[in-house]
Amino acid sequence: MFRSSAAAPPTQSRSRGLLPLSTHTVDRLFRASSMPAFRQVGEKQLPNPILCMAWSPKRDLIALANTTGELLLHRLASFQRVWSLPPSEYTGKEITALAWRPDGKILAFSLGDTKQVVLCDVEKAEVLHMFPTQSSVTCMNWMEVVEENSVLGSFHNAEDESKLFLPELPTLPKSYSTTSKIFSEEKSDEILNLLGEVRLNILVLGGDAGSVELYAYGMYKIATLGKVAGTCRSLSLSSDLRSLSLITEVQSADSISEICYVQLDTGLLSDCLPEVTRMARKFTHISTLLQYLHLSLTCMCEAWEDILMQMDLRLTKFVQEKNTSTQVQDEFLDLLLWGQSSPELQALLMNQLTVKGLKKLGQSIESSYSSIQKLVISHLQSGSEALLYQLSEVRGMSLWKQKFECLGLDSEAIDGAITAVGSFSLKANELLQVIDKSMKNFKAFFRWLYVAMLRMCDEHVPPELNKMTQKDIAFVADFLSEHFSENEELFDRKGKYFNVERVGQYLKDEDEDLVSPPNTKGNQWLKFLQESTHLKESPLLFPSYPQKSLHFVKRMMESVIELCLQKPAEVIGKSVKQAVFFPLYAVPDNSEKIPRLFQLPSLWNDKKGKMHCVVFCMPEISPSKLYLLRKGTDPNRHVPNSFMSIDLSHYLDSTDDDGVAAHCLDARFYDDEMLTVVLQGSEDQNSRRVLAQVSLASSLSFETEFHWEPSL
Repeated sequence: MFRSSAAAPPTQSRSRGLLPLSTHTVDRLFRASSMPAFRQVGEKQLPNPILCMAWSPKRDLIALANTTGELLLHRLASFQRVWSLPPSEYTGKEITALAWRPDGKILAFSLGDTKQVVLCDVEKAEVLHMFPTQSSVTCMNWMEVVEENSVLGSFHNAEDESKLFLPELPTLPKSYSTTSKIFSEEKSDEILNLLGEVRLNILVLGGDAGSVELYAYGMYKIATLGKVAGTCRSLSLSSDLRSLSLITEVQSADSISEICYVQLDTGLLSDCLPEVTRMARKFTHISTLLQYLHLSLTCMCEAWEDILMQMDLRLTKFVQEKNTSTQVQDEFLDLLLWGQSSPELQALLMNQLTVKGLKKLGQSIESSYSSIQKLVISHLQSGSEALLYQLSEVRGMSLWKQKFECLGLDSEAIDGAITAVGSFSLKANELLQVIDKSMKNFKAFFRWLYVAMLRMCDEHVPPELNKMTQKDIAFVADFLSEHFSENEELFDRKGKYFNVERVGQYLKDEDEDLVSPPNTKGNQWLKFLQESTHLKESPLLFPSYPQKSLHFVKRMMESVIELCLQKPAEVIGKSVKQAVFFPLYAVPDNSEKIPRLFQLPSLWNDKKGKMHCVVFCMPEISPSKLYLLRKGTDPNRHVPNSFMSIDLSHYLDSTDDDGVAAHCLDARFYDDEMLTVVLQGSEDQNSRRVLAQVSLASSLSFETEFHWEPSL
């Protein structure tokens, strides 16, 4: 790794200028023209070969991905390892590309084996978000819009209005471990902070099948572009959003790869920048809220599963080992009414459950109930309210057709999403009522059974437990009728004689109807709705789906919102047209000895000049020349001297009396006005490699334009 003694600008130019040196050793360093010499700052042996690397745009950090699928973060000064993220079966093991978010706080990497993109928190080495892609990602670019717009200024001020109306979402509890094993307990805060700064940033992904996808803030898919020819090798979205330039590799029938330059017109994004920013921010916020609800529900399921196993094991086994002809339900009712039990029931109670076991089971069930209840109230309901608010804001935007219709916002689809969130809120509220009723029944049952077992042991019964009201007896009777059932349908579906819990059925991720749906007999509101012809099908009322679980309604809500989010991505994608396509050069078979990285052109977005720049070399054809191609970010703008070649043979000539011909191995943009190049002497002489920097100012001063035949 090398850094010039002149201060390097804090941009990704450094990575492009220095990346090839990860695979080559520079034998001798020479002073190029009047510039200071490069200074070697470190050399480290690594245990595994490196596939890709990327400098942090803001800090003195470099991210490395090796052949084992491990992601490493190192400091430059001492090459000290900051952290490493080992490969995982859940995320994937074959890292294909890296990209930093422009603020340097999040690192994105793609995985070829699972076709996923993962966003990782740089501070904590935590996976914050992951999403699938159409095809395996071969290159990515994360850019930030620098275009200033007066309309954007007012948007920045109005961004935090939701905080005036909505409470802050509570942090998820720390005592759970998700099935994926990669999400940490404090993750909910980071998820909600994924948006970063207000300024729009876009993660661009290029695939091996020519697919291109754009993700606003790295989260929300803002455009799915039509496929380009070949495999995407590198790409760059201009900072003014006017166009996207790509380098693709097209395989011909005779196994010769053709390297091509493609420019796509993304004018709609640029023309509607304030609207795109607002829409993308809202949809990204909605995506983070959906993930927050998903994690909240995961917490609820895991809080329930531990208790479920204990209760299921003890009580189901207890019911199935009964060898009397009478039903357990009847035996418990005899015990409740007459205070006497059969010898079999007494033996099972004292041996299987025991007094201590019953007390412990009752306490853990009560604790589990209250934690689920808190999660529903504080997380699910507050998350649903925030989701409703954000969707209502988007609906308001969709009705402003002059501004947002061209971006594909559909008010009908958003209405469907709002209805789905309303149904989810109703189902969460229904679960609260079921928990409340079950808690009363469970408490009454365990208290009564505990007293009965104390009496069987002839132990002292505390006076406060000895009182039994008529309401308590009704609760116990309800519990017995609901949970101890030998109904054939129940046994066939669950394989158990004991219906473990009415709450658990709401947390199961199944398409089947609820085993014990809520009893709605006597509900005056439902009766009124059924009898009213106008309200029965009213769009103002949210459907409740009384037969379905909370998980089922959540999945339905997610699919409806997903459809709502997809429409703008399709509309914006269709608006993107190919403005430029021409082949640069062919890569013949015999060039396999050259590392793959060295065969690819370097893309650069000149923000001041509003141009896409491409620099490449052809060692097989013109070994001592560099080729520079410049295109305006506006495809209709003419750029003088758009194509030129630069002869670099004099660099080595000036340092060698023999005048050795120089071969240009590779070149990368260092900044808008400078190239970093690797030169090599001819193979038949003592070959040496030189790292040099070339100023573009003199090369761009030519008055005569070079006319290029795209067919050649």
